[in-house]
Amino acid sequence: MRDRKLTESDDPIQTAGKRTLEVGRDRPIRISAGHRIRHHVGKCSRPHGHNYKINVEVTGELTEDGWVVDKGDITSIIFEWDHQFLLEKGDPLIEAFEESGDGDAVIILDYPPTAEIMSAVLEERMLETFPETVSEVSVTVRETDELCAR
Repeated sequence: MRDRKLTESDDPIQTAGKRTLEVGRDRPIRISAGHRIRHHVGKCSRPHGHNYKINVEVTGELTEDGWVVDKGDITSIIFEWDHQFLLEKGDPLIEAFEESGDGDAVIILDYPPTAEIMSAVLEERMLETFPETVSEVSVTVRETDELCAR
């Protein structure tokens, strides 16, 4: 517990230190997306979709605007995947989407589009996009009520 209270002469942006912004903790960000795990031995190798629930934690110094990062910057990255189909590079379905005229509905990942990979890729995209004041990003992707990756 802090004994000292901020005074008018204190600059809370300068004295706040690192802060963490949580988005989606109690009400996750929701997107719908399709995928398949091409080399999986089982039903996940077939094209299917999920209603994903995503939570994000961003840690860093406060910007001059008084926040770690704008919530809109977080959601805009996540919503790029909403109503898209996530496929691994080299999947023949990529060509099928392109030939059907729906090539713009495909997100191509370097690895299988598992919840674990999705969370890692989203974290990387956010770290590349957010200001240098951001030091850490953690993304949780809940694929089903039973499967969650961070």
